[in-house]
Amino acid sequence: MNVPNTAPEPFTWEFASDPYPAYAWLREHSPVHWTKLPSGVEAWLVTRYADARQALADGRLSKNPDHHAEEAHGKSRTGIPGERSANLMTHLLNIDPPDHTRLRRLVSQAFTPRRVAQFAPRVQELTDDLIDRFAPQGEADLIHDFAFPLPIYAICDLLGVPREDQEKFREWAGMMIRHGGGPRGGVARSVKKIRAYLAELIHRKRSDLGEDLISGLIRASDQGEHLTENEAAAMCFVLLFAGFETTINLIGNGLYALLRNPTQRDRLQKSIERGDNGLLDTGVEELLRYDGPVELATWRFATEALTIGGQRIATGDPVLVVLAAANRDPARFSAPDTIDLARGDNQHLGYGHGIHYCLGAPLARLEGRTALKTLLHRLPDLRLAADPADLRWRGGLIMRGLRELPVQFTAL
Repeated sequence: MNVPNTAPEPFTWEFASDPYPAYAWLREHSPVHWTKLPSGVEAWLVTRYADARQALADGRLSKNPDHHAEEAHGKSRTGIPGERSANLMTHLLNIDPPDHTRLRRLVSQAFTPRRVAQFAPRVQELTDDLIDRFAPQGEADLIHDFAFPLPIYAICDLLGVPREDQEKFREWAGMMIRHGGGPRGGVARSVKKIRAYLAELIHRKRSDLGEDLISGLIRASDQGEHLTENEAAAMCFVLLFAGFETTINLIGNGLYALLRNPTQRDRLQKSIERGDNGLLDTGVEELLRYDGPVELATWRFATEALTIGGQRIATGDPVLVVLAAANRDPARFSAPDTIDLARGDNQHLGYGHGIHYCLGAPLARLEGRTALKTLLHRLPDLRLAADPADLRWRGGLIMRGLRELPVQFTAL
């Protein structure tokens, strides 16, 4: 890895293709680093594992953007475009205790590990159906043809979105992840369309409850208190937004890493053929650590002056925990820039830490395991069909993912 000699310029297009040398420099020379982001907002970047873990669990770092020291017009630049104007702010990524505690407890009643486990056959069915569509062609773009539609259809089914409406969600979701590649304002417009649709769907389900997640959210109560309509819509929105893009990137980044590390991929493939899922389970965790779907944790704002990694943080300052940098910290992980699918003691921060640990992590892991296992089993000679230098990564601050992943294989 070629670590730069001077302070790197983060979040450029060149940086996006391989940010890890820059993060290595920051960990060594400026582990809590003040920088200006492409949006114009200035923030602290926390890059070492120990500091990151502390910051993620520090109650003095608020998730509520109202604590941002910037003027009101600047606050809208630190979240999901359009969520404020669409009245979708009351979700778990934007609130603190005690509201966060109440909402998470309510949502946890509906989004249970048991519900996720029961959903496994449907995830397998969706996975096989998508592979069936491109398997006869001998080639595919595994982002467009597989990693993108799989979590969209899965989360729509889980929420209870009727099948006839799911293509609308695929279109809106596609606009949301294009970032700089779509029309100006396209993300905000898609957010408003999703908000309007969810409000209408929640209203319909109140009079006809089913076994889906939206119905579960409506039923959930905490000492007699239910989710408001705005809270239910915001929670459905963030489950959709956070759920589908993280899984796209888990599958896409994970497959790309395996295709570029044939020895590790061969080990995994052989274990799958033996019916041994142990390496698959540890392997998914290693892929989350090595090149995970979430590059930076979502925004935090200091409610009082504090110190992180020896650096004084002022009240109102934004703090961004760089999960990708922390997960390659040699002070925590041996040979961090090497993939080891059997790595033990892999307490990565890929899905966060503390009270804001990702609620949807079990679903993402289920989808990731199912996708990798099925692809490697059904398409055993899967190979990259492009020069890695020609692949493009999506722009954006929080997520890390490929725009495309062209592959070839023996047609079925």
